[in-house]
Amino acid sequence: MSGFHEGELAVQRRAGVSGDAARLSAMVAPARLSAGVAGFLAERTFAAITARDGDGVLWLSPLTGPPGFLHVDSPAALTARTSPAVGDPLRGLPADQPVGLIAVEFALRRRLRVNGTLSDVGDDGLRVEVEQAFGNCPQYIQGRLLHAPTAADPGTAPVRRGERLAPDDVDLIRRADTFLVGTSHPTRGNDASHRGGAPGFVRVEGGGLWWPDYSGNNMFTTLGNIHADPSAALLFCDFTTGRTLHLSGRAEVEWTGPGALGDDDHTGRRVHFTPRHVAAGRLLPLRAGSVSPSPYNPPLTTQ
Repeated sequence: MSGFHEGELAVQRRAGVSGDAARLSAMVAPARLSAGVAGFLAERTFAAITARDGDGVLWLSPLTGPPGFLHVDSPAALTARTSPAVGDPLRGLPADQPVGLIAVEFALRRRLRVNGTLSDVGDDGLRVEVEQAFGNCPQYIQGRLLHAPTAADPGTAPVRRGERLAPDDVDLIRRADTFLVGTSHPTRGNDASHRGGAPGFVRVEGGGLWWPDYSGNNMFTTLGNIHADPSAALLFCDFTTGRTLHLSGRAEVEWTGPGALGDDDHTGRRVHFTPRHVAAGRLLPLRAGSVSPSPYNPPLTTQ
């Protein structure tokens, strides 16, 4: 299906950007994976996928591998020659479901979103029949050069499951300058997107968390999905230690009006998230040393 769905259109109208968004409607038209897209994906080592586990819970999980693990099979299909790690909430995820995938090159500040249907889960990896594919601007991507650990990895620690944030989880969130967010739409399927800002841009309060919505391309795929379906999943990664925090729960968009406390980019929008399922472990087999903050990061208005 082409064009924006009703949730995206509603948020665009509320934000007063319907005209600007309409000029981008071709980006959400049925996709054909070009040679340029295939080349970009073939060089990536990090991606993430939004999907549901066997119980129907929405999660967002990292997918990693050497260059070439993301392979374009045809103009409308790709294979991720990997699977979520042992202990990951999406380990053994079922096929025949909508998925959203995002591939990020942090060092070059480039990202590509691919949405479609997970048609096969097998020994060769995950095959996705692609319905949408579009790039996003470099805004708010913190510069990192990902690499395999140089020291011997002591092994994967047990994954902690629960329903509430633990103190270590809160600490990771408050230090984060990057996270990924997965959302869903009843008929358009799932999506995976990137969020970034100065450390502390995600606030933790009362067992939940929230973040200000920064200026973007005015398509509002994430906020539009939340408008239609509050199901959401978050993924936080500590690129120094490999720690990961998966959260699944409910999200809600709040319109505060520009200038409210915490409205760092003066958009008058923020997203509140209430976790219902938590999985914390050390499931990221990639590391990064120094960080180059994005020049687009707005200063924090509160801590």
